Amino acid sequence: LGEQLQEKEDAHMKAIVYEEYGSPEVLQLKEVEKPTPSEDQVLIQVHAASVNYGDVAVVTGKPFLVRLMGYGILKPKHQIPGGDVAGRIEAVGSNVTRFQPGDAVFGDIGECGFGALAEYVSAPESVLVLKPATATFEEAASVPQAAVVALQGLRDRGEIQPGQKSLVNGASGGIGTFAVQIAKAFGAEVTGVCSTKNLEMVRSIGADHVIDYTQQDFTKGERRYDLILDIVANRSISAYTDALSPKGVYVAVAFNPSSLFLGSLYSKADGKQVRSLSHKPKVEDLVVMKELVETGKVTPVIDSRYPLHEAAQAFRRIGEGHPQGKVVIMVQHAAG
Repeated sequence: LGEQLQEKEDAHMKAIVYEEYGSPEVLQLKEVEKPTPSEDQVLIQVHAASVNYGDVAVVTGKPFLVRLMGYGILKPKHQIPGGDVAGRIEAVGSNVTRFQPGDAVFGDIGECGFGALAEYVSAPESVLVLKPATATFEEAASVPQAAVVALQGLRDRGEIQPGQKSLVNGASGGIGTFAVQIAKAFGAEVTGVCSTKNLEMVRSIGADHVIDYTQQDFTKGERRYDLILDIVANRSISAYTDALSPKGVYVAVAFNPSSLFLGSLYSKADGKQVRSLSHKPKVEDLVVMKELVETGKVTPVIDSRYPLHEAAQAFRRIGEGHPQGKVVIMVQHAAG
């Protein structure tokens, strides 16, 4: 009887489940069936996950466009949320060659079913990378989406170059704290825009200059920037381009309809460029971030930590706005 009970326990796990769209209160801790990896998947014992604004959108179903993107029109298609994951591999499928049980990994599983807010999740080996040796699981879990968004915005869309004057609008949030450090790693001179309470933190992670947006509008100052990475989208495109140098580039990371639909019109004859980022998870970019973390050029900034059963509070923390860095969910496992 004891063995049967143990087998039943081993076949189940705790997970955060939501069966309908709504406020964070729809998130419930439940016992569900433990996943079994397919031949190309690994089974991850989750140690940490992090929450992004995209996760909040997927749970609330707002804006409605989210539902049209394949997540379910009337009710959620994937009932265990969480894209950013870090943990240790417990089992591997028959075709898996890159990993073995015991490996510590991290990755973005948002395009292959989500499920990070659970004790275990199955994921394709192709979306995972070995965890940075110098990072905790909580730090590693904070990297995948936010850091890759920052990297793609600066490097791919912004074409950042050493010595450029760059500005990060929204420098104290999850994406912004990575963007400041990545821009510095590429050799740029970095100005971070944030609120009064976050000035010292943004300066401490490497910003050469900080601007308190409650006291100063950077678009109306005399300083001009070669690259503006915009995570907030709280001004008109023309205001941003006024703050660009003659051949400067403005990159909208937050959804900014003007940049998406009118960017080519705003791109001026003097060479200023208006671009938007359509983020796509790329394992190659995770490898870049792993190296930046391991060499100490990037250190994840964690705003707050919540145990799995307090996932709703973590989502509320994101929803109420302005976390200082990333919001992380920790998953505890019994020893043995």
